[in-house]
Amino acid sequence: MSRPRTLVLFDVDGTLIDSQSHILGAMEFAFKARGLLLPPASEILAIVGLSLSEAFAQLCPETDAQERGLLVEAYKESFASLRQSASAAPLYPGALECLEILKDLDDIVLGIATGMSRRGLSHVLSNPDLAGRFVTTQVADDHPSKPHPSMVLQAMAESGAARGVMIGDTTFDMQMGRAAGLKTIGVTWGYHAEEALRGQADRMVDHYGQLVPEVQNLWGEI
Repeated sequence: MSRPRTLVLFDVDGTLIDSQSHILGAMEFAFKARGLLLPPASEILAIVGLSLSEAFAQLCPETDAQERGLLVEAYKESFASLRQSASAAPLYPGALECLEILKDLDDIVLGIATGMSRRGLSHVLSNPDLAGRFVTTQVADDHPSKPHPSMVLQAMAESGAARGVMIGDTTFDMQMGRAAGLKTIGVTWGYHAEEALRGQADRMVDHYGQLVPEVQNLWGEI
């Protein structure tokens, strides 16, 4: 009996690629440009996955909407510069091999749901190792910030999948996936604490070698 078409939906920052140095660098630039005190790295990484406007609202709630808009623009300017001048954010170990295996499974299609902009994601997907792998790509430009389920619902509609699983490193990913009715798998190598993820994820993995069997076993099919 054939299995239902299944969407395996990936977050990007902290899940597929380690962009920590770029994120922290762009945040430092943005806060300095606006003359504001830079929050600790732990606080910055805790908001990775949110849209930029929501991220700055959490990092500096004392600022008004206009100031947060200027922070967003400064961050985007710096991040674009870093993409051009610095080394590309690397894929996590085992990510490419995992994507290769999933791609070859007849019942699986791959997608992305990220707090990145379309411009930022296009840059990531210009990597030949990632290009052409994903049937649906959802970004912050087109949706409310995570954990709103809009990204996941649109991804499911575009993929034609009957079921799906959200894979990510943040509680926002887990909350978003659950709100849309998907299974969830948390990864321990990203930016949110493992303990926080364990309370919300259906499954947890410590490395990419565990991911394929966990995806299939979510529905008791191994």
